Amino acid sequence: MSQASDTTLSPIAFELFKNAIFSIADEMALTIFRTTYSGVLKDNMDYSTAFCDANGKLVAQGLTLPGHLGSIPSALDAVVKKFGDDIGPGDIFAMNDPFEGGMHLPDIFVFKPLFHEGRRVAFAATICHHTDVGGRVAGSNASDSTEIYQEGLRIPPLKLFEAGKRNETLFALIEKNVRVPVKVFGDLRAQLAACHIAERQFAELITEYGAATVDRLMVELIDYAERLTRAALSDLPDGTWSFEDFIDDDGIDVGKPIRLMCTITKEGDGMTVDWTGSSPQVKGAINNTFSFSAAAAYTAVRSVLPAGIPNNEGVFRAIKVICEPGTVTWGVLPAACAARGLTGFRMTDCCFGALAMMLPDQVNAAGDGGNTGLSIGGYDVDRKPFIYVDFTCGAWGGRPWGDGLDGNSHMMANMASQSVEVTEQENPIQILAYEFSTDRAGPGKFRGGVPFYRDYRFLEDEGVLQVRSDRRDFPPFGLYGGYPGKGSMNWLNPGEGGEPLPSKLTLNITKGTIFRHEVAGAGGWGDPLEREPARVLDDARNEKISVRAAADNYGVVIDAATWTVDQAATNALRERVRTARGWTEMPVMLRERPTHAGEGDAR
Repeated sequence: MSQASDTTLSPIAFELFKNAIFSIADEMALTIFRTTYSGVLKDNMDYSTAFCDANGKLVAQGLTLPGHLGSIPSALDAVVKKFGDDIGPGDIFAMNDPFEGGMHLPDIFVFKPLFHEGRRVAFAATICHHTDVGGRVAGSNASDSTEIYQEGLRIPPLKLFEAGKRNETLFALIEKNVRVPVKVFGDLRAQLAACHIAERQFAELITEYGAATVDRLMVELIDYAERLTRAALSDLPDGTWSFEDFIDDDGIDVGKPIRLMCTITKEGDGMTVDWTGSSPQVKGAINNTFSFSAAAAYTAVRSVLPAGIPNNEGVFRAIKVICEPGTVTWGVLPAACAARGLTGFRMTDCCFGALAMMLPDQVNAAGDGGNTGLSIGGYDVDRKPFIYVDFTCGAWGGRPWGDGLDGNSHMMANMASQSVEVTEQENPIQILAYEFSTDRAGPGKFRGGVPFYRDYRFLEDEGVLQVRSDRRDFPPFGLYGGYPGKGSMNWLNPGEGGEPLPSKLTLNITKGTIFRHEVAGAGGWGDPLEREPARVLDDARNEKISVRAAADNYGVVIDAATWTVDQAATNALRERVRTARGWTEMPVMLRERPTHAGEGDAR
């Protein structure tokens, strides 16, 4: 088809265009993957790419992070509002300011407007988590900062390039304020390369379809996503459901829980996700931006809608998100927000709690709480800086139809794990252990995902360790009779005499220091006494649970000498446990594991 008119496009042509424009966003993502420098991008893959129309409306998001849903339109809107008509060919924009549409300072947005015959027709958009953007702690991601001014270089919407010419002032400012400029600029070049790919491929689409038709098809693609979303919402039950959960603390006021309150109201073909009632913004750096709070809601709701709905502006139109400024869900100046990812992940789980009451046969129990952020930074003997940044997570909650996934990223953070060999080659670190943890997954008819622990040994003379974790005091909840998982733990020099550490910390370390992080176990779904004994036996043989836990949690008696189930003893034990607990119906949610008389009695 060449230069097709606005009136002759068939449904097949529309489908081909839809796939073509989403493939541009995907190709942008692959370009960053292939060309980036830092481990947090090339291994963790903490970035997103997207394609927006001339007005900044999201048309297609690439194969990247659900946590960035909604963030690109907010950031691009700030650029368009600031520059207005001062946007021309060859311009490229950058920004990271959380109070002007950004999320946290390490996430730098790069936008390239695309033109055809002098008219702006689209924007290519990328966002990457950079290894370091300055601030008081290497990695710029510390949870114990108390104001935005401690967290690093804050970039308002600015031109990185103007009419094709580099903004040398901005480049120099970035270079002098980050610890590892070679990685930062290498990653920025990866973002620029992705935008170049988008520009070239979009020009090919215009050549094939014609500029006017492409304009109309982008509008139609957004409208199409809205129609599909509203049709799917219409099939869900109307009503209002509320769920409450708590973050352990903010790392400053240790031991002071932070409330998350989610109320979902679904009426007709629309839904509202309301975070009113959540705690006021806190001193520590876990305050969310509105865009990331919205992304948490979009991610949770999107997961219960059909898979074929395109991820774009049309989805957002059908889902209203309410946050109160000045709360932990929408921090205002001078709120610190470097570790806001923690709150966003927990908000997704909180939203799942409300959705579980609405759709009990579709929603998982709580996962591990979202990724743990860890950074180790310092200087070698030649005063050359090093920074290791990693995000690690690995357990989904039990599902109404199957066990939670083991070793899989949190749904809102579609990240991969960094290679042990590459980590040790590029950083003064040894990974001594990277193993699944026994007896930490939440028991259930479908158990929670099995978490892991990792031991890091520091090899340089001195450095700074920063950890952002949660789900220690409030472990992942179970659903419909499923038990909660075990909480996360941090240890300094684990083993005999090891020191337990808080969930959020910044700590000076020296050569030989060993740090262990234990990921929280995910919650279980359904009554553990209904789990098939053969599956319990399989978990025991694979050391995901112990023989003792098989009896205590599942009422399954295993002969460890022959690795067989004693069915008669199992039947008797399960009956005693049912009688002892006296439940008449399964509770919707369990935050604490119940205890029963006669636990562990296999006779």
